[in-house]
Amino acid sequence: MSMPWLTAVWVAPLVGAAAVLALPADKHRLARSVALGTALVVLGLAVAVAVGFDPAGAQYQYVESHAWIPAFGTRYTLGVDGIALVMVLLTTVLVPLLLLAGWNDVPEPEPIGRRRIHFYVALILVVESMVLVAFTALDILLFYVFFEAMLLPMYFLIGGFGGTDASAVTRRASVHRSRAAVKFLLYNLFGGLIMLAAVIGLYVVTVREGSPLPGGTFDFREIVAAASTGGLGVDPGVLNALFLGFMFAFAVKAPLWPFHTWLPGAATAATPATAVLMMAVVDKVGTFAMLRYCLQLFPESSAYFAPLIVTLSVIGIVYGALLAIGQTDVMRLIAYTSISHFGFIILGIFAMTSQGQAGSTLYMVNHGISTAALFLVAGFLVSRRGTRAIAAYGGVQKVAPVMAGTFLVAGLATLSLPGLAPFVSEFLVLVGTFTRYPAAALIATSALVLAAIYVLWLYQRLMTGPVTEDNKRIRDLVPRELAVVAPLIALLLVLGFYPKPVLDIVNPAVSQIMTTIGQHDPAPTDPALTGLVADQDNHGGAPR
Repeated sequence: MSMPWLTAVWVAPLVGAAAVLALPADKHRLARSVALGTALVVLGLAVAVAVGFDPAGAQYQYVESHAWIPAFGTRYTLGVDGIALVMVLLTTVLVPLLLLAGWNDVPEPEPIGRRRIHFYVALILVVESMVLVAFTALDILLFYVFFEAMLLPMYFLIGGFGGTDASAVTRRASVHRSRAAVKFLLYNLFGGLIMLAAVIGLYVVTVREGSPLPGGTFDFREIVAAASTGGLGVDPGVLNALFLGFMFAFAVKAPLWPFHTWLPGAATAATPATAVLMMAVVDKVGTFAMLRYCLQLFPESSAYFAPLIVTLSVIGIVYGALLAIGQTDVMRLIAYTSISHFGFIILGIFAMTSQGQAGSTLYMVNHGISTAALFLVAGFLVSRRGTRAIAAYGGVQKVAPVMAGTFLVAGLATLSLPGLAPFVSEFLVLVGTFTRYPAAALIATSALVLAAIYVLWLYQRLMTGPVTEDNKRIRDLVPRELAVVAPLIALLLVLGFYPKPVLDIVNPAVSQIMTTIGQHDPAPTDPALTGLVADQDNHGGAPR
């Protein structure tokens, strides 16, 4: 038997979490070190999977399948395509950086025998494990179980461990964290319950008399094959209802406007490392699942509801950018920018063009990197000053130039400056959307101007101007913090100038999805462009 690589990837964090919890209560530094070492081992396993992955090979590779609950036709089945692989790599790259960034987020407990640090790092590893299963699962019930299970460790991370504000130790801040954690849990649990009904409904469709899948199954590949060939043989209204059940859960997780209201509170209540874990990793499960489950299980329903979802995405893009401009809390401002960016990702997915979907997948990766850089540097700054209020800052670039410089690069990446990674993905999303929904693409483009406003104005208020007395004591980044930020900045620069390695992995999977859902890129309507495309086709030029 070949090594079960994907099982090893997600089990390793659980083993590391158990090892951390087994350590003596007073071994706080050792607990952090074991967690960091585990995350690096998981990264090594993910890199080994990536090295052995063949973009031109089978659609799903490293497939493992074992009996789980035979009575319900469900199996423990894992596998990765190009899209799942890049999401696995994003997760495994970010988690060790987050553990290092949050090294001192949880203070040494009093009395010394408490295990707060142990639980904090162990919960991060548990979340990583569950996210990795969600990205690699090829059985719908298996995906659902871990899609819901990851909410519990995230709930405890948000509600049990305070943010960077100096007031985090107060009773009022504790109440705020508890409310934010409960809101996060209730929103996502409600979405998950709706999805559970849809999962059961989909199973009933497969098990009914006359089904092309006699006996019933949760195997994603079998259901997609049946849906894309002869169909599932049920009324389109039933498929539309099932699609909405899946889509609602993913829209809450992503989050898509107007299901976003839990995000800003959760992001500001949590530690910076937890907030990045939520926005850059956990929330990506929602957009990933839209590509995998909504589009491929329900291609006709996806096309039917695409105009509505595109409209909600555009509203979210503009709404998130406008609210970011008006924020007075630096961490809350960055959280609202993510709402705008998730709108771009979902817009590209439901534009149903190869450029839009490739851009959305690349955007998931780039947003994870840029948000991690911006939020973590902001967290380092707030931990020094003790407040999230933007008005309390000014002149930081004079006392902490490296911190100011890295914050500026991360901010410019957030506004999609050419030469930095998010520009390529945002450009692909807008071009792919314009060919099918030109009005939506034009309105979404306005967010580029709004992003320039909130990023540059934030930098001006935080970093420039005279140094106030309270800001003179702000220290620059220390070596541990530089070790976190430097790889993120390097990735933003490398993927900004050379995104080809990621796109080479993603594009075959996107092409397969486009074939599965029966969609084709729209032909140009302008006569001059039509002639150009024909000339390229006749002379072996670039495909349209």
